[in-house]
Amino acid sequence: MRAYVVEDNATIRENLAGTLEELTCVRVAGGSAGEDEAGRWLADPDHAWDIVIVDLFLKNGSGIGLLQRIHRRVPQQRVVVFSNYVNASVRKRCAQLGVDAVFDKSTEIDALVDYCARLCALVAAAQPTQA
Repeated sequence: MRAYVVEDNATIRENLAGTLEELTCVRVAGGSAGEDEAGRWLADPDHAWDIVIVDLFLKNGSGIGLLQRIHRRVPQQRVVVFSNYVNASVRKRCAQLGVDAVFDKSTEIDALVDYCARLCALVAAAQPTQA
């Protein structure tokens, strides 16, 4: 599974990428710190992605702005929010924007890893077996 990580803190972005690559089948294809760069990368037809992980507070723009930009995507692509700013209102807004899952950075990193691992299992199960 190819991921794109949108996180303004480079250390968090790199650590998250390393964790996901070590513990799941996720391979991070790219990442950025801001809405505009992420929007351009995700819209480029030469860049294939299966999951995008978005923080809400970015260097430029916002995660909500990016979510609005990538609202239309193929059904197999997943969009996940991973932020320190998660409450009932944020979860509701994310659901309205078609976000597949929302995780709080401070308490739900394991849940994010588990979510990605489950997606990996689903992808593996959908692959045809070779005789």
